[in-house]
Amino acid sequence: MGLRKKSKNPAVLSHEFVIQNHADIVSCVAMVILLGLMFEITAKFAIMFITVQYNVTYTNVDEEIDSINFYEYGFKDLATIFFYMLIAIILHAVIQEYILDKINRRLHLSKTKHSKFNESGQLAFFYLFSFIWGGSILIGEKFTTDPTLLWEGYPHTHMFFQVKFFYICQIAYWLHALPELYFQKVRKEDIARQLYYICLYIFHITGAYVLNLHRLGLILLVPHYLVELLFHASRLFYFSDENKQKGISCLAAICLTQAWMMWKFINFQLKKWREHTQNQIPRKKVTNTKSKPSKKEYNKANASNGTVKTESGTSPRARKAKAS
Repeated sequence: MGLRKKSKNPAVLSHEFVIQNHADIVSCVAMVILLGLMFEITAKFAIMFITVQYNVTYTNVDEEIDSINFYEYGFKDLATIFFYMLIAIILHAVIQEYILDKINRRLHLSKTKHSKFNESGQLAFFYLFSFIWGGSILIGEKFTTDPTLLWEGYPHTHMFFQVKFFYICQIAYWLHALPELYFQKVRKEDIARQLYYICLYIFHITGAYVLNLHRLGLILLVPHYLVELLFHASRLFYFSDENKQKGISCLAAICLTQAWMMWKFINFQLKKWREHTQNQIPRKKVTNTKSKPSKKEYNKANASNGTVKTESGTSPRARKAKAS
């Protein structure tokens, strides 16, 4: 699997040899793990690297409902993270070789812009994929429509398959970014900056996974990845467009997005205010209707009670009959 063109033949196991052939070496390690599934002796070890571990199944005996599969975390997850870290290194090399390097040859960028273009290109692919995947999980699990799910029943020790696999892939990707600093020959002045945000991602995502805060982590990661996607997309436009027309267009799109969000927020507040005023109007009408009864109703009520009163409020006295 030759992902990079070799202009020289460096010594075997030298630094240059490892850098040029790191994708092939990692592919061989991944293939060995996959081949372990073919033999009964090694299958139980190989499956620990490939499949998600710690499956917990719940069945409902009273009602006719299918069994529900949940997942927990444990030390075996390290093997799964290691395998998908290898997959991330291979995908990184594929994107670099077949997409980013071809674009770089056309743009003729300087060494500084070349390094930043590769960084933004790799992160843009990752943020786009993670945003779509994380957003589908949030919609499917209804975490956005029902915020009470974030704290009800805590600690949330059980996860659905998509949630756990999402976190394993996230941790694996950011762990793969550490050896990529060596494989991609990142400049010394850029290592400290990249190492800083890589470690922050690993710390916070792993913390949310271990502390059973995976629901809150999803709510925070998905919009954050959207912002990072817009940033690196605009950065790519900046490096690829000499006239900066695409960058201005990206800025206009961001401004329109902010204006749309503000418009939605204002309409939401106006709707709440109108509903509040409409709820107050019937109460005033109810209090006003409790007024004094009309004269006709008052006279009818008195007549039914056997007493009749004049308009002045005094009842007429009965006339005495004249003596004959």
